[in-house]
Amino acid sequence: MTDDLLARHDVLLADLDGTLYAGKDAVPGAVEAVVNAAARGVRTAYVTNNASRRPSEVAAHLAELGFPAATDDVRTSSQAGAAMLAEQLPAGASVLVVGTVALVEEVTGRGLTVTDTAEGADAVVQGHSPDTGWRHLAEATAAVRGGALWVATNVDPTLPTERGPMPGNGSMVGVVRIASGKEPQVAGKPAPRLIKEAADATGAERGLVVGDRLDTDVAGGTAVGLPTLLVLTGVSTPADVLTAPENQRPTYIAADLSSLTREADELAPGPRPGWQVTDDLVLTGDGDGSPEPELDALRALCGAHWASGGGPAVVRGEGDAATKVLAALKLASG
Repeated sequence: MTDDLLARHDVLLADLDGTLYAGKDAVPGAVEAVVNAAARGVRTAYVTNNASRRPSEVAAHLAELGFPAATDDVRTSSQAGAAMLAEQLPAGASVLVVGTVALVEEVTGRGLTVTDTAEGADAVVQGHSPDTGWRHLAEATAAVRGGALWVATNVDPTLPTERGPMPGNGSMVGVVRIASGKEPQVAGKPAPRLIKEAADATGAERGLVVGDRLDTDVAGGTAVGLPTLLVLTGVSTPADVLTAPENQRPTYIAADLSSLTREADELAPGPRPGWQVTDDLVLTGDGDGSPEPELDALRALCGAHWASGGGPAVVRGEGDAATKVLAALKLASG
């Protein structure tokens, strides 16, 4: 019986931006990996912090790219944010929405009303929109400063695009935070609500959280007690992984989703064939016998560094092979 990573799980709780696609294009190998998972009976729930589109629009985009996706497979932070508001506000309460029509629809679908001014607003909900401007943020600031309940769909500082990272909802939330002196409740990852809702909706018993960000996907999976797979196709880098705080350390590290068919133990941080790591993070060896010399070097370094407490890292390589691998990982310190 296969003992690959996929065999250990019944649902993939997968991030979208930077994990399955970047902008309009699928990440290479991601479609094939998810289709293969479905063929083996492992469902994918698409869990996104991006609140700018309706679940139906997200599902349509995924299906167009070739992913097996229906509307019910998609969970967005706008859904979680609207649910949080409805739990704390009476029916018909007035909510100032900073975001797209998709977020407006989630709010009104919960029996709340929507306003575009601070006057009389019982709450503010803030989600990503490329059209958010100063006037929107000013109204939100006034409402929050006046005592309105404040919910942020997510606090991702950046959003992956074809042109590289661009300002995300967290950057806009930061404006209101600074101007108001207040802190929002957060619906999306790394807060546990969104991932927990997705897991509950799918009936997952052995879920695996998959994503490209340590601070949202991995931290979110850790918050709900689920194993995590970090793929290096988006935001987080090898240097980020090596120095990650404890709650952001992934269970598994992979180049991309094609690694779902690798043996789970091969993807876990720890000793790897062909590499040795000293207590002071000197990498030696030549990667001989390793199917992924660069990634295995990273897994070996993470295993050693985390075991000694983690934190800032100074890494050195001894020998040509180790030096080249560290340069490729952008970990060389001298």
